[in-house]
Amino acid sequence: MSETPPATGKVSGTRVYSGRIISVDLDTVRFPDGSTGQLEMIRHPGASAVVPVLRADLPDPEIVLIRQYRYAAEQYLYEVPAGRLDAGEAPEVCAARELREETGYRAERIVPLFTMYTTPGFTDERIHLFVATGLTAGDAEREADEFLELVPMPLSRALQLIEEGAIQDAKTALALLYAARFRLA
Repeated sequence: MSETPPATGKVSGTRVYSGRIISVDLDTVRFPDGSTGQLEMIRHPGASAVVPVLRADLPDPEIVLIRQYRYAAEQYLYEVPAGRLDAGEAPEVCAARELREETGYRAERIVPLFTMYTTPGFTDERIHLFVATGLTAGDAEREADEFLELVPMPLSRALQLIEEGAIQDAKTALALLYAARFRLA
């Protein structure tokens, strides 16, 4: 007869910081072996990211990446459009909103790819990944801190940029690889 493992999870916690984008909690947790310890946890409302497909009808589909300045990385990074979920917002609504705000494109279809934890060792952030097709161009509505340019390219070129290490953003690499293998193949 096997023993029932001890209950795991949060025992208690204290909010040590509340910001515009994240909060930081100091939690006391019970681990699977029954011991307890403290963990710093970054709380995030979640986000959506979307691979915009300009031409899915081509043998090598044409997509749009953005090249955006990121202060944390101290450089411009290639990324798929993405952004934080608003309170109560559905992930696919967020994906459509971010696509429109960052690129100006509106999509006829937004198809889910995958939901990922970004860094589960210290944050609860999850990003919902999508593919957008049937794009119609329009005006972007960028935020004041968004410095980016649109970079259309064949999907094969984006995959080559991953292989070369030129795409360093994890959500972008995973979204492109997943889309290439399971949605655009």
